[in-house]
Amino acid sequence: MTYAIKVDHLSKKYTIQHGASSGSLKELVEHYRRKIQKKISTKVFNNTVVDPFEVTTEDFWALNNVSFEIRKGAKLGVMGRNGAGKSTLLKILSRITEPSSGSIRIDGSISSLLEIGTGFHPELSGRENVFLNGAILGMKRVDIQRKFDEIVEFSEIEQFIDTPVKRYSSGMYVRLAFSVASHLEPDILILDEVLAVGDVAFQKKSLKKMQDISNSGATIVFVNHGIEAIKQFCDQAIVLQKGKLVLNTTDINQAIELYTGETYDPK
Repeated sequence: MTYAIKVDHLSKKYTIQHGASSGSLKELVEHYRRKIQKKISTKVFNNTVVDPFEVTTEDFWALNNVSFEIRKGAKLGVMGRNGAGKSTLLKILSRITEPSSGSIRIDGSISSLLEIGTGFHPELSGRENVFLNGAILGMKRVDIQRKFDEIVEFSEIEQFIDTPVKRYSSGMYVRLAFSVASHLEPDILILDEVLAVGDVAFQKKSLKKMQDISNSGATIVFVNHGIEAIKQFCDQAIVLQKGKLVLNTTDINQAIELYTGETYDPK
């Protein structure tokens, strides 16, 4: 098997509800009382009678028929504007969210760092969360202990390692979370736009760590709005727009041009 991840016709649908919840309980009771008595006032919009409290739903496709492969050892940059489907894709790859249709095939263990707050228990200390996270990834306690000092040293939060993580700042949280995710020797490392939190020095340190992981043969999937980080680090890129895959290429400059240029918004 030459690929680390194979995505085949992947789609994810959410159902969005409109109406009803926008009114207070008193307004809703009065509305339905008048509706039962057929005294309700209505509005006309585009020649259609509209009930302002009517509950309606619509389907929203966060991902729509997306297919691509990531070869083993690749450094994939996932690009797209807000709402393009990047985070949804990473959640599905990390097995946090189930797809509505399609399939993914993954060869190897996955360590992921998505939104701040994902993966750690807020009531537990940093130390306890390191061991919990390692156990979730299938590591033995002795292996986590072997890596523990290295994880804490890299995170630069030794002083607070026995403090509950709910008291951490966002920067402290990301430091420890990234350190755990990157030091547990995953076959595949998935990172969302979390490295934007924190100082520039730690971002550079994290990119170097990602390069070291890649050099060891691991596959990295990386979402970052920083164009330079994508350009310097990645050797494959995909561009998403409104849930659809519009480009899959090893030409990073082409992907950046599409993402930043006027040609990015096809009808």
